[in-house]
Amino acid sequence: MAASRTVSQSVSPSKSFLSKIGVLTIYGFGVRVRVHSGHLEIEDGIGPERRKLRFARVGHGLKRLVLIGSDGFITLEALHWLSAQDVAFVMLERDGKVFCLTGPVRPSDARLRRAQALAGQSAVGIEIARELIDKKLAGQERVARYKLLASESADVISQYRAELPNADTQERIRVIEACAAGVYWFLWRSLPVAFPKKDEPRIPDHWRTFGARVSPLTGSPRVAVNPANAMLNYLYSLLASESRLAAAALGLDPGLGLFHLDTAARDSLAYDLMEPVRATVDAFLLDWITRDLLKREWFTERPDGNCRLTSSLAIRLSETAPVWGRAVAPVAEWLAQKLWSSPRRNSVRHQILPTRLTQSRKRCAQGGEAQSASTRPPRRESICRECGRTVQRGNTRCGNCRIEVATRRMADVARVGRLTAHGSQAQAKRSNTQRRNAISWRSWKPSSQPAWLTEQLYSARIRPLLEQRSGTSIARAIGVTCAYGSRIRQGNRPHPRHWQALARLVGIEGSD
Repeated sequence: MAASRTVSQSVSPSKSFLSKIGVLTIYGFGVRVRVHSGHLEIEDGIGPERRKLRFARVGHGLKRLVLIGSDGFITLEALHWLSAQDVAFVMLERDGKVFCLTGPVRPSDARLRRAQALAGQSAVGIEIARELIDKKLAGQERVARYKLLASESADVISQYRAELPNADTQERIRVIEACAAGVYWFLWRSLPVAFPKKDEPRIPDHWRTFGARVSPLTGSPRVAVNPANAMLNYLYSLLASESRLAAAALGLDPGLGLFHLDTAARDSLAYDLMEPVRATVDAFLLDWITRDLLKREWFTERPDGNCRLTSSLAIRLSETAPVWGRAVAPVAEWLAQKLWSSPRRNSVRHQILPTRLTQSRKRCAQGGEAQSASTRPPRRESICRECGRTVQRGNTRCGNCRIEVATRRMADVARVGRLTAHGSQAQAKRSNTQRRNAISWRSWKPSSQPAWLTEQLYSARIRPLLEQRSGTSIARAIGVTCAYGSRIRQGNRPHPRHWQALARLVGIEGSD
């Protein structure tokens, strides 16, 4: 009996499934990640999309391994393989919850961690929190002013930002940040979210707009009830995982925050590092939902109304993880240097920490430029507005839908044309033309015709030459419509008053 088609019987080329920036997203039931003969072997997928991948230790190109779901296993040897290759492993749920995160960790200096622990309510911690929120509000102001085109709201956010230098407590900074957030997210509530026309009957009403940032299920942004907020929560989870990796790589404690309060099972410092980059993530999602369509098959709705992402969309969003990692890297290095400079001993305060994430010091020493924090996320796919199929970039409809739309449009255009042709303006124009032709007909006299221009001359010499002329040129020569000029070209004999102009058109004069 032939092998089942639901399970691939051969190992697929690993690099064909990697994104251009080295992200591999795995999903499905019975996911397996293990090491065999020095190679990382991965098996994932569902049904006919089941696949087996194999990565060697050299030339694999893998930088991020993202697991969506919780069904399957990963061996300790596989985690060691990923750590030795400086590959980060992230385990996410479709609602944006981070289950597990491992990545490259550098040995830290105890003095740096001690400075981090003591900076919570100190002047250094307040200064750091003030700077982080200042960058966050600046980003929200740009989004409000240039993306949402709400200048008045942007001015209000700017006013709240101007109060930060006078905020001398963490509580006051939190109040300013919350007030600005209320103004900012209010602008998002009525943003329309478009779907292909084929999916319109299956779309709940509360999915058609961005809605409130606070979920009615939890009273917080978690557990979103519509696609736009579910996508934003997932992107924030990717940013949180990249922030935690950045903190660990610099020797900081990801769970010991400065602005966010200590909470069980939360990396508060990672949430601190996220603040200046959140507006960049917001702008990415805003461009998506305002310029492109969302597919109904990308989302599922649970019995309680929770909206979750399917694997196809989660894979696309996971490819943006390294982009957010590069964006948060300068923030993490700045924060680490700020904490390192906080002790009173001059020998430590003036020491500059290595820039392990951006390598900016190394680049500057070699005469190069520091790494830019502005990065461009991967391109989004274009979707047909009618059926939801993937189309080439720049197109709004697929080939079949373009034909159907053009057919419907042609019928509408013909209907409008008939109404226009029988309208009062068209009738008045035809009346003027008929009146002008009648006057020309009555004023013409046969005696005014040249003696050489006879009916025999027209039939024998002029008419054959008119067949070589275009209907437009004939119409212009005698002042008639192009349709009538085409009929003359085909053999219809015009009124004798037009013969002399037609003779000149074909080059016949009286002396010929």
